Amino acid sequence: MTSTDAPAGREGTDPDTRLSRSVGGRLLYLFILGDVLGAGVYALVGEMAGEVGGAVWLPLLVALGLALLTAGSYAELVTKYPRAGGAAVFADRAFRSPLVSFLVGFSMLAAGVTSAAGLSLAFAGDYFATFVDAPDRLVAVLFLAAVAALNARGIKESLRANVAMTAIELSGLVLVVVLAAVVLGRGEGEPARVTQFAEGTTPALAVLAAAILAYYSFVGFETSANLAEEVRDVRRAYPRALFGALITAGVVYVAVGSPRSPSSRPTRSPARRARCSRSSTPRARCRSGCSPSSPSSPSPTVRCSP
Repeated sequence: MTSTDAPAGREGTDPDTRLSRSVGGRLLYLFILGDVLGAGVYALVGEMAGEVGGAVWLPLLVALGLALLTAGSYAELVTKYPRAGGAAVFADRAFRSPLVSFLVGFSMLAAGVTSAAGLSLAFAGDYFATFVDAPDRLVAVLFLAAVAALNARGIKESLRANVAMTAIELSGLVLVVVLAAVVLGRGEGEPARVTQFAEGTTPALAVLAAAILAYYSFVGFETSANLAEEVRDVRRAYPRALFGALITAGVVYVAVGSPRSPSSRPTRSPARRARCSRSSTPRARCRSGCSPSSPSSPSPTVRCSP
């Protein structure tokens, strides 16, 4: 085994590398948090509510647990083999096959190129076009060139830009939580719904199905393994930053998902709306799972008994 293949030396020391170890624990934490947080949670909360009803927070916690298990594997591998390359390095150490390592690395590269292409086109068509009328492909290419130039400038500069983007992402999620708290503070929500499951579902199966969707909200942290050679005291900093970022994202997601249930009502299916419209009396509407008051003649004093 060569010195390159061997795990890094004693705890608290960093292996030799030609890269600059200029990334501290805080910058790494913000980098991972920025990779995990994303706009996908806005759509996923609605999908999860369709699976579990009001208990949206539960599948988010289950998904967080699954993500922490996966993160544990990454923390073990990165601290044992702190080399740039991530999954490709791990595959090489496991199988001792250059072909397997190449295929894993190429797959990760293809996934990154596809994601970058899709996001750049989305930026050009959905965001930039709102302010300036320009060809989408030209804007996408210029956007990618600007990002590439920033990364070529240096890891510290790119991470500082990532901190700004993370602050913007986090502020949007915090705004959702604050607005939901305002709605609940006015008494316009139904806090009891956070423990209610969708009708006609098995809670365990519903939570599992929703947790699979929720897990998508936590992906992205695996790219942090590529920074292993640029992190100072990687054995100590990486696990702390990784688990800290995932737990922070989990807390934010639960805070976003929990108020959504009591502050909004689920959309009824067309079949249920038709069934509710055919129920004329409050008692019949309650038996059908509908509101006791019809839209045409609301009666706020009528309540369905448990």
